[in-house]
Amino acid sequence: MSCTSCSTASNGKPGGCKSNGGCSTGGCNRMNTHDWLRNLPISDVASACKVIEVSFSQGTRKDFYRNPTLQPYEKGDLIAVEGVSGFDVGEVSLTGEIVRLQMKKRNVKEDNPEMKKVLRVATDRDIDIWKQNKAREPEAVIRSRAIAKQLKLDMKISQVEMQADGRKATFFYIADGRVDFRELIKVYASEFKVKVEMRQIGARQEAGKVGGIGSCGRELCCSTWLTDFSSVNTTAARYQNLSINQTKLSGQCGRLKCCLNYELDTYLDALQHFPDNCDVIQVAKGNAFLIKKDIFKNLMWYTLPDSNKQYPLTIERVQKIKSLNQQGIKPDDLEPVEVTSGKPKEAEPEFVELVGQISLKSLDKAADKKRRQNQQQQRGQRPQQGGQQRQQGNQQGGQQGGQQNQQRRQQGGQQRQQGGNQQRPNNPNRNQRNQPDRQSGQQSGNQQRPNNPNQGKDKPSTNT
Repeated sequence: MSCTSCSTASNGKPGGCKSNGGCSTGGCNRMNTHDWLRNLPISDVASACKVIEVSFSQGTRKDFYRNPTLQPYEKGDLIAVEGVSGFDVGEVSLTGEIVRLQMKKRNVKEDNPEMKKVLRVATDRDIDIWKQNKAREPEAVIRSRAIAKQLKLDMKISQVEMQADGRKATFFYIADGRVDFRELIKVYASEFKVKVEMRQIGARQEAGKVGGIGSCGRELCCSTWLTDFSSVNTTAARYQNLSINQTKLSGQCGRLKCCLNYELDTYLDALQHFPDNCDVIQVAKGNAFLIKKDIFKNLMWYTLPDSNKQYPLTIERVQKIKSLNQQGIKPDDLEPVEVTSGKPKEAEPEFVELVGQISLKSLDKAADKKRRQNQQQQRGQRPQQGGQQRQQGNQQGGQQGGQQNQQRRQQGGQQRQQGGNQQRPNNPNRNQRNQPDRQSGQQSGNQQRPNNPNQGKDKPSTNT
């Protein structure tokens, strides 16, 4: 049975699991177990399992309940079960033969007379009452922490779980030592008007209830599938040649990571091939001390007292040196092996001697050539408006001059015509040359410009 919490909502946004678990585990319920026996046919109906597994509080707590009526239930159904002087509402997590395997794993007997029963399928009224009491849990957590602080108790209230009918409340707390909460229970009972149950949990259980993402990028194992928490110590890290760094070895709960025990058995099997009592071996140079063991390459690293260099030795060589030492013989050398890295070596660039091959003259020539190219590009983009303006000014000045200066005006006009439309190279003093004063008369109109070295390069104009 698939859930709909991860489907797309009416507004186009994804629904999401809201930290209730991961869809990779088979559903949005935490601690979800894949029922791989679901589609197998049952040969004997009478011998079928009459117990179902029910989860509470989004999978943080699971328990087994007897199904006396043998009513078929599907995974994900909400049912009402027996509670403390009332009823509770939970979600069916497992049914069928897979339940027997889970009971065997948790050491629960199927014929246990104290096992509670399934009452009925949860009605709409049951679900409404259940949701109302569940809405009281966040406020109960805040209020219970304040009361515990007022009583000066060294404890932390992690979670409050209300029964569906609101007659019982379970307070999960964390404490380093024993806590005398007799007075606390009385205050809680009068404050919340419920039957109080105190249950102590550890930091790992709290991390499982809160949830989160581990350093590996996946959901925490304690909140998805891990149910039994075995002790973890630094010895497991030493066997795996991990650096004893408390920051890197600690998980979200502040304790050593549970995943340190996952590969421990494999490392212990691999270490059986290494010889024992080989921490110190004797050679002619002195005693060699064992530094580390490389399980993947089957090498043992030794160091000599007079140097900081480490020597990798094969297992066969260490065994041979150890046998020689037992006979009173000290070999001349350790005969270390050469360890090559699996990564390809990067080719180092070759050094080329260029001193004396490059002269300053060649650099100057190249710079001059580049400068000329830039000037030519700039001349090609410059508009030819300046020449046209000068041409119009020359015509007006020539008409005002008179006949007596016609010859001279023609000579000056020819000179100006030669530089009117021709594009001159970049000259910083181009805009600073003396232009004729068109309002002053004959002499100002015919006044010759100062000598310009670029005058001969001007293009001729078409004055008439």
